[in-house]
Amino acid sequence: MILYGRNPVREALRGRRAHQVTDVWVTAGAVREPWLAGVKTRTVTAEEIESRCGSASHQGICAEAGSYHYAGADELLAKESPLLVALDQIQDPQNLGSICRTAECAGAAGIVIPERRAAEITPAVCKASAGAVEHLPVARVRNLADFLADARRAGCWCYGASADGASGKAPVPYDSPQYGGAGVVLVLGSEGSGLRPRVASACDELISLPLLGRIESLNVSAAAAAMLYEILQIRSANA
Repeated sequence: MILYGRNPVREALRGRRAHQVTDVWVTAGAVREPWLAGVKTRTVTAEEIESRCGSASHQGICAEAGSYHYAGADELLAKESPLLVALDQIQDPQNLGSICRTAECAGAAGIVIPERRAAEITPAVCKASAGAVEHLPVARVRNLADFLADARRAGCWCYGASADGASGKAPVPYDSPQYGGAGVVLVLGSEGSGLRPRVASACDELISLPLLGRIESLNVSAAAAAMLYEILQIRSANA
């Protein structure tokens, strides 16, 4: 995997993949970055970097970082009272990256994504996450509803974000649950259709954000940020 952009490369050099970074290409301007001190680099043109990484948004740097290692779902559920984010067929790499960035900043224990019909960790996602995926474990599962059932058996409470409700469940305000005393899984649906019925049915409760304007919904990454920080605040208050 060829990473590009200053934050993704910097975080790869100090994250789980540090031992996998074998080559770093930089422009004459980018090589002066303080965090590159002691890092073996090759100074090349911006055109060569763009050719290597396939993006003009490289900010003068790219690096060979090897393959991305996904965590195991059981590994995430084994953590003590984890805060996890499960994504139901999020297909936009920018949204996935943005959610990963917010989740890492909010102290989440990991992200869970389906193996099919969903964005996976790519250089574009690494860029959108500002390198957060180098520190935040991401697990892939064959069936998200089955994972939620496993999470509930492991003592977690699963909350699905839904503006209209699904599977006959009416959502409650997002700041109503206590979110404390056990693991929490926040489940967010796809950009277009939201949560699939079986995924919604696997949740303990559906939650919703207030929409007071004329637009019918928030971008999924914006909804994730609002809900994660509310959950963080409530869990901190109840600790």
